[in-house]
Amino acid sequence: MGSAFRLSGLIILLAALLSPVGLRAQQMRPHSILVLDQSDRRGPFYYQVSVGLRDAVSAHSHAPTTVYTESLDLDRFGGEAYQEGFRQFLEAKYRDRPIGVVVTVGAAALELALRWRPQLWPDTPIVFSLVEEADFKRLQPPAYVTGGIVSLKLKDAVTAARAVMPGLKTIVLVGADWDRQVLFRNWKDQAAAGIPGLEIIEIIGRPMSEVVERVATLPEHSAIIYTGLYSDGKGNYYPPSDALAFVAASANRPIVVAAETFLDAGGIGGFVIVPSSIGAEAAQRALRILDGEAPESLPPSAVDAVKPIFNWRQMQRWNVSKASLPKGSEIRFREPTFLEKYRWRAVALTAALLLQTMLIAFLLHERFMRRKAEVESRDRLSDLAHINRQATAGELSSSIAHELNQPLGSILTNAESAELILNSPTPDLQEVREIISDIKRDDLRASEVIRRMRSLLKRAPFEKKEIDLNQTMREAFDFLRLQASARNVAVYLQTSPQTLRVKGDPVQLQQVILNLVVNSMDAMAKMPYGRTIIGRTEVNGDASAVISISDSGPGIPQDRLNDIFDPFFTTKEQGMGIGLSIARTIVLAHSGQLWAENQSGGGAVFHLSLPLAA
Repeated sequence: MGSAFRLSGLIILLAALLSPVGLRAQQMRPHSILVLDQSDRRGPFYYQVSVGLRDAVSAHSHAPTTVYTESLDLDRFGGEAYQEGFRQFLEAKYRDRPIGVVVTVGAAALELALRWRPQLWPDTPIVFSLVEEADFKRLQPPAYVTGGIVSLKLKDAVTAARAVMPGLKTIVLVGADWDRQVLFRNWKDQAAAGIPGLEIIEIIGRPMSEVVERVATLPEHSAIIYTGLYSDGKGNYYPPSDALAFVAASANRPIVVAAETFLDAGGIGGFVIVPSSIGAEAAQRALRILDGEAPESLPPSAVDAVKPIFNWRQMQRWNVSKASLPKGSEIRFREPTFLEKYRWRAVALTAALLLQTMLIAFLLHERFMRRKAEVESRDRLSDLAHINRQATAGELSSSIAHELNQPLGSILTNAESAELILNSPTPDLQEVREIISDIKRDDLRASEVIRRMRSLLKRAPFEKKEIDLNQTMREAFDFLRLQASARNVAVYLQTSPQTLRVKGDPVQLQQVILNLVVNSMDAMAKMPYGRTIIGRTEVNGDASAVISISDSGPGIPQDRLNDIFDPFFTTKEQGMGIGLSIARTIVLAHSGQLWAENQSGGGAVFHLSLPLAA
């Protein structure tokens, strides 16, 4: 029993001493990353790779991680002496700086890291990025190396070229020598194999002056595919995005690019690699290793960092529609529409316009209903006024009959006299002529009575027109004189010496005058004598004309002055109480005023004010 226990303890001790060596090494790995960038990270592309990597490290909250970055600048410098000198520089610089993971950017940087690792970073894992599939197969990195493989194919660039250039016949490859290309080196063999239906022109490794001259005179139905230029061929070096700006300024055809940072420099777009995604993916692998995972558990895999992205400004320049782009394409630098730029203002403006439209529609409806009500009101007023005229005509019927009997009796008498004269042996023709003249005069007199009666009784719609108020008063008083004579009432009319032009309905205004005069006659009915009615017209300033109807009657009781215009108010035994009410309604429809007052010398006076016509 004791020996078995001692054997078990020995086994546990050996397991603790031997098997966790690798695990303890992972746990004790320093949280530091050394980034070896094969280019100059001050260029836009590699700068974005660095940004993506640092952002991912900053978001990692498990433990603080130090990031060191070194730019190998292999685009401009090379050779064994340079590489050995750089190795010695790194050895001296990081002698006292333990490195947890080495991250390489580019195939050339990975190749140097593999060569330098035994001397500089023994047992340190390597995470590579921006390595094309062909370079990964060529280098065949060992198990302690992991990373993301990018795949950039010439056929994808051709697909983008077909989208931006309908009827594509020629593609023009523009870039540095194939041997200096980092990501596009394998395109040399793809271009050599040819593309069915397309002519391929290579402007590769040529001086900038020649490139600019040739891209300015390219044939129709052609597109440029740009891989990257690093110098002008005269010893001046610059980032490939700067070189693209020179090419784009002279190119007469759209430029398809394969890097996101080439878009702003003049590229129309294509299936481009997004450098920030490359840096972020490499940082995530490195952080997982620093957190304890073994590189062997993170096998190399393809990185989804190539996306169809296009430049809206260049699309507008080359008249490329969104519909012709590959499915799922993203468009950059697009100018926002008015609605996109001022969305909330547009929503507020639309809401205000909608509210205003609804309010206007409501007001128009109310206006329509109001005008309809006004028309109906005028029609009812006309109907009521017509009934009132008929009632007034009934009251004046005896006087009208008497006024008609006089000319008709004269006509009969004159006709009989003429007949006797004509039957005599020697007729006096001159006397017959005088009789005929008298008959004509009496006929016209009867016709005038009938005209006035018809004018009073005719049923016509309310219609305003410009009239002479003096003439309206004269016609009304002429019509009433016989009635006044029958009632022993003296009627006088004093009109203004100047013409009083007002806008109104002459029939209804005459009815108002008629109602006021008849009302005055009725008020003086019990007076034995001294019955007098005076009508006046005059101007009140420059704005209105005033009609006054005064009588010599008993006047209006002071406590009834405010009630006499109310409907159905009357002091007469047989009155209906609508005459004065209708009169005021007609006056108000003419934008006028009607009021009554007592005279200081006795009797009542009614005033009617109407605005003068402009």
